[in-house]
Amino acid sequence: MVAAGLALAASTAPVRADEAPRRVVSMNLCTDQLAMMLAGEGQLVSVSNLAVDPRASAMVDQARSYTINHARAEEVHALRPDLVLAGRHSSRASVAMLRRLGIRVEVFAAARSMEDIGAVLERMGRLLGRADAGALAAARFEARLAELRATVRQRPEAALYYANGYTVGDKTLAGQILLAAGFSNTATRAGISGGQVMALEQLVMHAPEVLISGTSYSGETRSEAILDHPAVEILRRTRPSANVHDRDWICGTPYVLRAVHDLGGLRRKALEGAR
Repeated sequence: MVAAGLALAASTAPVRADEAPRRVVSMNLCTDQLAMMLAGEGQLVSVSNLAVDPRASAMVDQARSYTINHARAEEVHALRPDLVLAGRHSSRASVAMLRRLGIRVEVFAAARSMEDIGAVLERMGRLLGRADAGALAAARFEARLAELRATVRQRPEAALYYANGYTVGDKTLAGQILLAAGFSNTATRAGISGGQVMALEQLVMHAPEVLISGTSYSGETRSEAILDHPAVEILRRTRPSANVHDRDWICGTPYVLRAVHDLGGLRRKALEGAR
């Protein structure tokens, strides 16, 4: 009993500012993946339930080896973390409660550009006391991104078109993935820089050379009905199109490079068809 008490005391003792955290809990999908990439052995103890959702997470297999949390303050506190990683859209109540309990919580904003990804890898590395690993991951990411960008010569126009007719412009991570893959963005030509609904008539009028949609969830919501509209079907039949995996697009991690690479094949198909 004495030994167990000493072990518990050691695991919950405060960590000095110059020490690496010993028990890290992530309660956000994107910080889950960044932490899994960079944490030392045994350092990360828990990730969020979204990390094991194959529709959203690019690291499902790795996530299954961790304790799963649902971003509730009481369950996170019970894990005795000395560092909690959260996102800007994580539960504000949970973040506030954990901070009131004296637990360090670091909040990450969503990436909106490729440059953000290198910066966030470096920040995560520093927070985990693994600055060298973070810097190396950022350098590798930037080098591979440069290689992919170097293959772009011509830019066919593509539209990102999701449930409810939602689309995004260049000032979003998805828009930046599209640019890195060598496309111009129909949304940008339509005057859309962020994310908003594009009317079906507007999509048809702009007649993009390529149509890209997100993963279908088999009609789980009526919001997807617009993607089955005859006008959208005609666009799909008459030009290159693809349904992409959301898990590679959602978070600002090196997995966006997989999305860029995959779109490269679609771009080449579009250019070959235009000859």
